[in-house]
Amino acid sequence: MSAPSKIIRRAKAGTTEAPWVRWTLIGIALAFMFLFLVLPLAAVATEALRKGVSAYLEALKEPDAWSAIRLTLITAAITVPMNLVFGVAAAWAVAKFEFRGKAFLTTLIDLPFAVSPVVAGLIYVLVFGAQGWIGPWLAEHDIKIIFAVPGIVLATVFVTFPFIARELIPLMQAQGTDEEQAAIVLGATGWQTFWRVTLPNIKWGLLYGVILCNARAMGEFGAVSVVSGHIRGQTNTMPLHVEVLYNEYQSVAAFAVASLLAILALVTLVIKSVIEWRHEREMKAIAELPPERPPETTAA
Repeated sequence: MSAPSKIIRRAKAGTTEAPWVRWTLIGIALAFMFLFLVLPLAAVATEALRKGVSAYLEALKEPDAWSAIRLTLITAAITVPMNLVFGVAAAWAVAKFEFRGKAFLTTLIDLPFAVSPVVAGLIYVLVFGAQGWIGPWLAEHDIKIIFAVPGIVLATVFVTFPFIARELIPLMQAQGTDEEQAAIVLGATGWQTFWRVTLPNIKWGLLYGVILCNARAMGEFGAVSVVSGHIRGQTNTMPLHVEVLYNEYQSVAAFAVASLLAILALVTLVIKSVIEWRHEREMKAIAELPPERPPETTAA
């Protein structure tokens, strides 16, 4: 085969590299995924079922395990809607308006990515703890935040609030403001513009951000570990319960709860893939629509 023909074939394949380079890169990626994703998941499942299905189910039926599962779901059920409201509002403000402090707001949105979750938990202890800034006032009024569910929710909100906003900001910036301005010119109110123009345009990005936020909320360990107090059966979420069981050498029970977290992660991955597939399908359908013909005009 001549050199020009090879170049044409590589161009059609989307690369100018030789086939062996492409297959080597694919092999490295697959090996990496097997070693650091598939193999650990298989190890968790194997250890969880090492003593049989009955021992696995018994570990999940244990009251402390149920308490951890319930607290994890409650935390996610509170955290995700709060971040949904904040993320949409922050993304709308950053992408659609110009105002003083816009860069500072964007920096604050990215702050949890730069701060260790453990440090975030310590910040809440410093503010709301017994010896914190407002801890004595809270104690006088019998309000518990640290070592209670409110502290766990606040810490989880802190570490997860960038996910939805960061998913929507570039999407809304790319879409611009032309459609919103057209709707307002035609007489739509602000809420009508949001519900009928903005929200349909960002729905896939919004769902994607919600999925990522929910996954992080259920799997958060560092910040929650600091503010929870590790009260067994009361303030232990699923990740904390796994740590307690493992430290007590209850490996089967620990891996059983860990396998439940892994299953939730896989379900999240499947939902994410379905959303991406539907979004690509919708974009392809829109791209295949015939262009609108301009209205015909008659000569005067």
